[in-house]
Amino acid sequence: MPTVSERTETDDGGELDRTIGLAGAMTIGTGTMIGAGIFVFPGLAAGRAGPAAAVSFAIGAVIALLVALPTSELATAMPQSGGGYYFISRGLGTLPGAVVGIGLTLGLMFASAFYLVGLGEYAAAILLEAGVIGATDVAVGPLDLVLLFGIGAGLLLTVLSISGTENTESLQNAVVGFLLAILAVFLSISGLDILGVLGDSSVPARFAPRGFGPVLSTAALVFTSYLGFAQIATVAEDIEDPDRNLPLSMVGSVVLVAVLYVVTLLIAGGTFAPDVIGPMGETAIVEVAREYLGLAGVVVILVAGLLATISSANASILSASRALYGLSSDAIVPASVARINRQYGTPHFALSFVGGVTVVLVATGRTAVLAEVASFLHLVMYGLICVALLVIRRRDPAWYDPAFECPGYPAVPVVGGVASFALIAFMQPLSRLLGVVLSLVAVAWYFLYARDIELKDAV
Repeated sequence: MPTVSERTETDDGGELDRTIGLAGAMTIGTGTMIGAGIFVFPGLAAGRAGPAAAVSFAIGAVIALLVALPTSELATAMPQSGGGYYFISRGLGTLPGAVVGIGLTLGLMFASAFYLVGLGEYAAAILLEAGVIGATDVAVGPLDLVLLFGIGAGLLLTVLSISGTENTESLQNAVVGFLLAILAVFLSISGLDILGVLGDSSVPARFAPRGFGPVLSTAALVFTSYLGFAQIATVAEDIEDPDRNLPLSMVGSVVLVAVLYVVTLLIAGGTFAPDVIGPMGETAIVEVAREYLGLAGVVVILVAGLLATISSANASILSASRALYGLSSDAIVPASVARINRQYGTPHFALSFVGGVTVVLVATGRTAVLAEVASFLHLVMYGLICVALLVIRRRDPAWYDPAFECPGYPAVPVVGGVASFALIAFMQPLSRLLGVVLSLVAVAWYFLYARDIELKDAV
């Protein structure tokens, strides 16, 4: 059985190239998080709490920061591929590390499939709105146009990632930059309109038309919008100057998307009453754009939604491959998975596996439940990251020398860990059940394949 000493020493040679700068790291986190908060949750959240749903997103941001700060400290001490898996395996041992690592890989593949199906839906919606196809053309014979778009995009993003991380970074920077520009213009125009600067003021008379009771439950619902920052730590081995760029990108991406979320919810909640925007569901932001900018606004937001799903899928595929690479480097899964392509400096086998499984999941078309299971697995990881920081700090091993220290220690990791585990209770029972089943599968894999491997303090 292989040993942990083989980490990053593969037949194809070499370690991963550090090619991702601060901007690239920021766009991995921002590009992953911006999709759900802007293009999925506004209708659901404002339908529950009205404009006060903006407070729900602010609460979610605070909780995310309580986890991002401990993660930043651990990442600067251990800037290796795998992120949360690596921190937990070194701090708490191989078994919890294996459960988190396998769960993280699966969760990111589930999330990638969900984003790719969303990409297909936005692509089809653009064609429908432009009159290129009719409503009956979405399904072409036994094939579904939405799924075809998703499968094609998944294959393309996988090939792009294999051909070089710098290609993935360039795509991510361009897509997220353009997306942020679109959102800045849209939010500025609609915000000025609702305040009466460009038109008649439509500021709602009541900030919380249904009281402040729904604010906390809505915060639990929308917290999944903040899951992307940890993906930056997952690709830490690809990031230049990790001591500086890891904490800046993780904390910065949370703050940036939080501002966008809060402004979006203030506008969406002020545009339509809760009983009107609630039934709109995932299309709410499109209808908000139609209200202020007409058909042009609808097309622009549909394009922005397409870009958001591209960026989310792109970052998730990259992060899933690095989580799998980390598991393989530690011999938790076969060592061949960690092989590095000599020409491109990327883990081509891990990327091919992740991309292939993701495309198969897209083809099933049933990705909504998988997305919630991904959230469950991420929350378990977040809670254990906070526990790992507390344990490592108390043990104080000689190798632990972080360039960034979590402010407010130990209160910050304690509250962050408790909040992460507590939010699991607000998830749907089926998602919790599937998450537990996958965790048990990971435990079984550990005892069958990796029980002789010791990773605690193996840095």
